[in-house]
Amino acid sequence: MESLNAALGERLRRARRARGWSLLEVEDATEGEFKASVLGAYERGERSVSVARLCRLAELYHVSPSALLPTVTEVADADPVVVDLTSAENMPPEQAQTLDRYLAAIQVMRRDAAGPTLSVRQSDLKVLAALLDTANPVEALERLAKEER
Repeated sequence: MESLNAALGERLRRARRARGWSLLEVEDATEGEFKASVLGAYERGERSVSVARLCRLAELYHVSPSALLPTVTEVADADPVVVDLTSAENMPPEQAQTLDRYLAAIQVMRRDAAGPTLSVRQSDLKVLAALLDTANPVEALERLAKEER
């Protein structure tokens, strides 16, 4: 949830700044409906924002509520993904070899001990998705994620 709040907060900050407003100017424009301190907490990801308040901020900033919602990769960049290194066993040989080389390179660069799993960053998911012939990082994650046993 922390990474969602942080990514959402960044979107809120960008929308406010696009209007050219400071936190205090938003507080003034809303006649105190949104306190500067609360807005700052939303933008830093320290506090969750309700759907109703998110929609109100979207209206205030003249954007759609969906424009304020972060993407999957924005949300997940702070949280590592655990990849099952044996997942390549069920792939076509060329794809499995490429995937194995990429994951081995990550292990070397991050000095991660060899084991049955590897923690990768969410930002790696786009590359992994491309290696798996999909444009969808969530689908790549589902194909590579360590299953709970």
